[in-house]
Amino acid sequence: MMKKFLIAGSLALFMCFSSLFVGQTALTAKAESEMLNLSCKSAYCIDATSATPVYAFHETQRLPIASMCKIMTLILSFDAVKSGKLDYDTIVPVSEHAMSMGGSQVYLEAGGQYTAEQLMESVTVCSANDACVALAEYIAGSDDLFVQKMNERAKGLGCGDTLFANCTGLPKDPQYSCAHDVALMLRELIQNEKYFQFAGVWTDEFQHPEGRTTLITNTNKLIRQYQGCDGGKTGFTNEAGFCLAATAKRGDTRVISVCIGSPDSKSRFAAVSRMFDYTFANYADREVYGTEPLDEKLTIKNGKVQEISVMPEAPVRYFCKIGAEDATITRNAQFFSVSAPLKKGDKVGEMTVYKDGVEYAKVSIVSCEDAEKANYFDYCRRAAENWAI
Repeated sequence: MMKKFLIAGSLALFMCFSSLFVGQTALTAKAESEMLNLSCKSAYCIDATSATPVYAFHETQRLPIASMCKIMTLILSFDAVKSGKLDYDTIVPVSEHAMSMGGSQVYLEAGGQYTAEQLMESVTVCSANDACVALAEYIAGSDDLFVQKMNERAKGLGCGDTLFANCTGLPKDPQYSCAHDVALMLRELIQNEKYFQFAGVWTDEFQHPEGRTTLITNTNKLIRQYQGCDGGKTGFTNEAGFCLAATAKRGDTRVISVCIGSPDSKSRFAAVSRMFDYTFANYADREVYGTEPLDEKLTIKNGKVQEISVMPEAPVRYFCKIGAEDATITRNAQFFSVSAPLKKGDKVGEMTVYKDGVEYAKVSIVSCEDAEKANYFDYCRRAAENWAI
């Protein structure tokens, strides 16, 4: 009897502690969501340069993201420009299928011809579904083939919780992503300087071939309402709720914030703004290596000079919490075997930067000066100098 009592008592005690543990976990998650008073299902905030996370709440939870999937549509459009498949002046024909998309659109004319730049701007500014499909069909041959490319590109960016079913974000199963992956996608998109030209448009008149115009207005209100915000993508469906991915820059610090599943439009803008506020108030980029010449010199083969000065192509900054800049930063420079002629700015090596012994960043090393190829008289002069020694 005593044995049964002990077993029952132990089980009750275990259940009690288990209940407390589960309750504590729930309280912890709730506390995380309330730290910034965010009203959303999922949120994530990172430094845009290093992808260092600042704030995370259910950031890998798979959720519908509505029109934020157009971030990947734009990435592939810019990829097509870089590869030569597309030019901003390229005329893109519009199919009946593209025209019939519905939802957010610029009311393209079937059979009408528009420039790629027009379509990319309309996707960025007013989330035009018809423009998305027109671009997808031109780039990949069909929107289904384009979706395959979207998923391949997402996988290459390390987006492990993302599956696209279309290029618009209109409801279609199965498709999902997460705040973490959306942040990585926006980080990739903003590598294209032209994107900021589109993202900064507040209102514009979209010109149709027959002279008709459609007024487009930016769906990302933070462009005007938040200091430093210069890009982003909204999203909404009944299934996804109100979503927003945005980027803002102050000084040398650029931040990306994402929220998914807010109950209304005002809440999503408030959530992203609070993540921005928190990050800019508590974190900063510290330059650890500038673009000054390195101590090392690069030996040049067959050159008029035998060595030249080199420097990092771009500054290396260390993102950290203000008041906690005590990380140990080291670097390792590796040089290529280089022969003259060489132009100033040519890549001649790579510098790896380590933070507390862990690889943090890589930057190209470039020549600080031209290096002309040696001629016959240079070799004679060098031989004479060596003989005199």
